[in-house]
Amino acid sequence: MRAAAKTSGAIRARLLTLLALLALLPLLLTAFASAAPATPSATSTDTQAAYLAAQLRTDPVYVTDQLPREIPQSTAPDFAKVAQRTGAPTYVLVLPARATTGVGLLDAVHDRLGKDGLYVLIDESTVKEAKAYGVQAPAEDAAAVAFYELPYDAGPLRSFERFTDAIAQGAEKAEARAESAREKYNSGDEPADLYIGPSDRENQSTLTGVAITGVPLLMLLLVPYVRRWWRRRPGAAPRKPGQQGEPAKGKAKRKSTSPGNWILAALALGTAVAITLTAPLVFDQTRSSASPPPRAIDLNARLDRVAKGLAEGPVYADPESPRVLNTAQLAQLHDRIEKFSSSKGGGPVFVALVPQIYEDESQGDEEAFTAAVRDKLGGKDGVYIVADPLDGYINVFNYGLALDTYSALFDLPESISYGDSKANEADDHLLGERLDDLMVILDKTARTDEPTTPGDPYPAADPIAEDELRPLYYGDFWSGLFLGVLAALLFFGLAAAVLGIVRVLLRRRNPEPLPTSELPQVSPATPSLSYLRETATTEIRAMTTAFGTGETADARSRDRYEATMVLVDEASAAGGSGEDLDVLRPAALVVIIVLARATRAALADEETTRCCGVNPLHGPAKSSRHIRVSTEDNRRRMLPLCDRCLNDTAPNDYPALLLTLPAPDDDSRRTPYYEDDLLSAAPEGYTKLGRKVRESTLAH
Repeated sequence: MRAAAKTSGAIRARLLTLLALLALLPLLLTAFASAAPATPSATSTDTQAAYLAAQLRTDPVYVTDQLPREIPQSTAPDFAKVAQRTGAPTYVLVLPARATTGVGLLDAVHDRLGKDGLYVLIDESTVKEAKAYGVQAPAEDAAAVAFYELPYDAGPLRSFERFTDAIAQGAEKAEARAESAREKYNSGDEPADLYIGPSDRENQSTLTGVAITGVPLLMLLLVPYVRRWWRRRPGAAPRKPGQQGEPAKGKAKRKSTSPGNWILAALALGTAVAITLTAPLVFDQTRSSASPPPRAIDLNARLDRVAKGLAEGPVYADPESPRVLNTAQLAQLHDRIEKFSSSKGGGPVFVALVPQIYEDESQGDEEAFTAAVRDKLGGKDGVYIVADPLDGYINVFNYGLALDTYSALFDLPESISYGDSKANEADDHLLGERLDDLMVILDKTARTDEPTTPGDPYPAADPIAEDELRPLYYGDFWSGLFLGVLAALLFFGLAAAVLGIVRVLLRRRNPEPLPTSELPQVSPATPSLSYLRETATTEIRAMTTAFGTGETADARSRDRYEATMVLVDEASAAGGSGEDLDVLRPAALVVIIVLARATRAALADEETTRCCGVNPLHGPAKSSRHIRVSTEDNRRRMLPLCDRCLNDTAPNDYPALLLTLPAPDDDSRRTPYYEDDLLSAAPEGYTKLGRKVRESTLAH
């Protein structure tokens, strides 16, 4: 009996020792974990991959709820429909770009899921990575095609469509297509953007306004101006009396509106209407992004998820993001939260380890996110901490607790709010240590008599309307109407200046004949042969332009015209032309000048019958007088004189004004013009001079 009792006591002692060791085991494990270095990066990808693999096990297409402004979760069926084009089992992950920076995410997800197929990782803009496991598919080349062939704003769904198209083409074609796309991209031939922004729409509105007023106004200003310029350009045929727009001789001008003006006004008005109607068809963009408008369920999906997690516990870690707190850090954070909650003046603490992204429902605003989550929790008071696991930023908001929030939480050290250089270099941003330091500050924060609560957060942009472009006829369109008037006036001024320069150049190429009143003062007494040729060419051009078809010419102008053309035809027969009078002698050139001027005078109904007898180049004569034309004797001749020779010339000056002609072979040897048989008839009048020309031609 004693032995049995002794044996039973030994067994009882051993059992008690074993139970004590089992009781101490969790404490030993916790102490070991605390002493071991925190390495969340070693398990972060695995934890993230395990969650994503679980989602793909339910549905081969997983679209995050963190990007509703860019990729609403409701677009998952669209991605699933496109994925069917690959012809292989396809698993699609649509995640924030910063949440997929870890190396080997697709490998880890494949290992967890354990299924072969085509795995595709898509971020906010494009196909980021693709790998084929156990299937034949040009995944990398197809991803390159999607990246290089499309602009940045094409959107993830269109990028995935391009990716699947390349997959369906096969490995050889996909490789060639990817290489071609890379070469074009690297050579600077990047694809043009598909969408415009608000500033582009403002430019379109301005341009439309400018066009609506500027183009019609420019038509009204420029068309009549160009029409007048064309009629009056050097070398242009003048409009005959009686033609449209020109009053006939002897008829008074009547103020009337030409039908052409009414037509031009109608065309200008039609142009303004046409621009107004067609501009919306040309500038037909309505959105600035490829992202479809999110639904209410898309905008609330993440908020509901986070609120549900915080309702179950004070700390919620986003499972889509890399893990930043290990088990020990998480347990210690729970302990500190419980201690603060039970302290005097303390209260609940909610920690959300959730990314804050510009494309999320709160537009990356931590305060707006916190307020929305609190509303989902029924407006619970407490300290809300938002810690971004992707960039490591920490923001704290106090709702309803009696804490000195302004001195404590608003002036947190930057090492806690943003992290120091060491935290920035760490994969987990040292969030475990920094959150622990934050809880220490909360414990020490002074209590107040009254609770504090921040005001309403700044409202985020409307996710439904933020990508909608303003109407074309809005905003800058109205200022564009005024700018159109200024632009039309400016362009008209530039056009008038250009046409003025062209007029000068045309005058140099086609010089206009000198006015009759200037001929006595500028006509030389000893003209060179080149001067006579240039002047004769100018006068022939002016005469033929004025004569036109000769339908309105009277007998006198026709007679003078025909006499002039006899000499021009003589030049043509000798190998020259109306523009090349080198074959004619000086006297013939003078006759052409005199008769051409007389023809134009007759067409203008000027009563002139003779030219100046001192110098026929002086133009029409006014009266006759006996004058001495030679310094060698006192013989006088009765000659018709122009106004200058009649009234402004001394008797002894006539010999110096007498026209002398150069010899054809020697320009320095000159003879008086009247010694030439052809020109001797010039003082007797244009009719006799014309007859002399015809007789001379017949004699030859």
